[in-house]
Amino acid sequence: MKYATALEAVSGIKPGSNIFIHTAAATPTILTEALVERASELSDITIYQLHTEGPATYADEQYQDVFKVNALFIGKNLREAVAQGRANFIPCFLSEVPVMIRNGIIPINVALIQVSPPDKKGYCSLGVSVDATRAALDKAELIIAQVNPRMPRTGGDAFIHINTIDAYVEQETELPEHPPAILGEVEKKIGEHVA
Repeated sequence: MKYATALEAVSGIKPGSNIFIHTAAATPTILTEALVERASELSDITIYQLHTEGPATYADEQYQDVFKVNALFIGKNLREAVAQGRANFIPCFLSEVPVMIRNGIIPINVALIQVSPPDKKGYCSLGVSVDATRAALDKAELIIAQVNPRMPRTGGDAFIHINTIDAYVEQETELPEHPPAILGEVEKKIGEHVA
């Protein structure tokens, strides 16, 4: 079902939910921020994520009684929360994550994703980040998406039909990027040596 706002799209998330957040540049920040807006209505929410981009407001100290955050990979946005004990780190290999989801070791019942607009047949693409997301979608009872025209279509096992998405909001946002590093003299010398 299409919603006008991200807050409406996440309104079906109930206390006690186990939420998977789409990974890296596909992090649906508008949905995670809307989830945080609902913090006063929620309790016992467990979040599972690989590396995500953008703010991880749900890991802020003021929300630690609502959101239990489990990171399978730690990015800049969770480093401090993990170091201070507000988020957990689950060390594993990336290849193990889909198996852990499918076997219920990581129990998912909600998936927050970001996808491309649907094609003529109604298929959206998971775009720049498929990794463990397919396993999460297969387990999720509630799939909520940001449909973003900036999300590129990718091939492979990266498609989801718009009719299998329970709630979505259309919002165009830039995908996060990391600027290239500026090379100093040391890096240039290493490059010359390697070349």
